[in-house]
Amino acid sequence: MRVLIVKTSSMGDVLHTLPALTDAAQAIEGIRFDWVVEEGFAQIPGWHDAVDNVIPVALRRWRKAWFSAPIKAERQAFRTRLQATRYDTVIDAQGLLKSAALVTRLAHGTKHGMDWHSAREPLASLFYNRRHQIPKPQHAVERTRELFAKSLGYDKPITQGDYAIARHFLNHLNPDAGHYAVFLHATTRDDKHWPESHWRELIALMADSGLRIKLPWGAPHEEERARRLAEGFDYVEVLPRMSLEEVARELAGARFVVSVDTGLSHLTAALDRPNITLYGPTDPGLIGGYGKNQVACCAKNKDISDIASKDLLLEIKSLFDYHI
Repeated sequence: MRVLIVKTSSMGDVLHTLPALTDAAQAIEGIRFDWVVEEGFAQIPGWHDAVDNVIPVALRRWRKAWFSAPIKAERQAFRTRLQATRYDTVIDAQGLLKSAALVTRLAHGTKHGMDWHSAREPLASLFYNRRHQIPKPQHAVERTRELFAKSLGYDKPITQGDYAIARHFLNHLNPDAGHYAVFLHATTRDDKHWPESHWRELIALMADSGLRIKLPWGAPHEEERARRLAEGFDYVEVLPRMSLEEVARELAGARFVVSVDTGLSHLTAALDRPNITLYGPTDPGLIGGYGKNQVACCAKNKDISDIASKDLLLEIKSLFDYHI
């Protein structure tokens, strides 16, 4: 059985889809998947053993010059590749009008998705041949697992979902695996940032831990922040620019991770690494970290600066068996 998944973005949403693949692979012998995903996240689906082909799409980039000749050529090439296979089932796990109209509609196969009352954008449901009611008050991972179960005709397991990608990195761990922590300090919204003074205080409190601290970054201003955080601490390493796969390898070898609300926090969860995620204005609720040893540390007044570094150190010590 060959299935096409349409789940293009964001990083967290793409990662939240992986446990549904694991369920399906365990329930249906021989099932294989292709996956349409935004080009920036194209490395992720291939980490799962049930995925054969990753089909990158660039809706975010294309919409800036939709009718230009180069973009029209890219769109045609994408359409040709998408329509080269007739699928037994097409599952639109995005639930958005753009994914349904611009991707799912073009694919060959019976199209499944959430119904009018379940989809994030109800109009998307008009493009599906089979529509499924998926109750909203449950974590995004569980909603996707239920969508796959109903689309493919098996009972959703009652056990916690398994991303099944940590094994991809087991044979490629860094030589210093287990001897460092990763601090994910970068996020997209200013009000999600934990103050630099708090990060530096936490780093100072880690001085006698025997652990190195690694700081990844993705953009120049994030590198500048990382260097400010590391200044004066010889046990803190600012990592070089890395691909998503390389960042994942660093996370996979970490003793534990401390993060703000960012896509890499969801990647940490998918890799089964212990993680404390700091939440200020956002509520982890139904889209927070899902997996083993995932802890949400929420500011009482939605102001992330209210989370004290000393209190966070106590969380690290108690939850991750870290001793000073």
